[in-house]
Amino acid sequence: MSVQLTNRSKPVDRRPMNWVERMYLVNIFKGMAITLKHFFKKKPTVQYPEETRPFSKVFRGLHILNRDEEGRERCTACGLCAVACPAEAITMEAAERQEGEENLYREEKYAAKYEINMLRCIFCGYCEEACPKDAIYLSQTFTPSNYTRKGFIYKKEDLLIPNPLTDPEGFKKAQGEIQQAKETI
Repeated sequence: MSVQLTNRSKPVDRRPMNWVERMYLVNIFKGMAITLKHFFKKKPTVQYPEETRPFSKVFRGLHILNRDEEGRERCTACGLCAVACPAEAITMEAAERQEGEENLYREEKYAAKYEINMLRCIFCGYCEEACPKDAIYLSQTFTPSNYTRKGFIYKKEDLLIPNPLTDPEGFKKAQGEIQQAKETI
């Protein structure tokens, strides 16, 4: 005797079919009824460029590197985001701030090279949680598609938000995305 865990299983009827069942007309009409029922339902398709679907509050999208209000990079190349990444998608190289670069970097040390391989990234958000300087965030923006593997490796220039001194509107827009990301966490 077998024990059923769910009531989804149905016993198979092995008796021979009569002439009405062999014509399959009943089954064809059942299938057409299902098709007609779905034909008049509201379509679930979203016409993407014109419409955007609503995201959940915990959606994690494109990574961004943050700046402070003076336009200096927040990242100090501590490497905690790279260590926390389970997919090992983040690579960075640190450099020392030179004389006269105080307006570019907040701390003595900065990330000279910062890359994220989006083909490896699993959008877990550990990099965001590990960063002590609030330098990296996962925004509410989709990661754009690309045709080459090199196009999925984002460099520091691709990830940095606009400088507030040279592009104040772009900075405010990016800050709005950061605030949305902070509120969802």
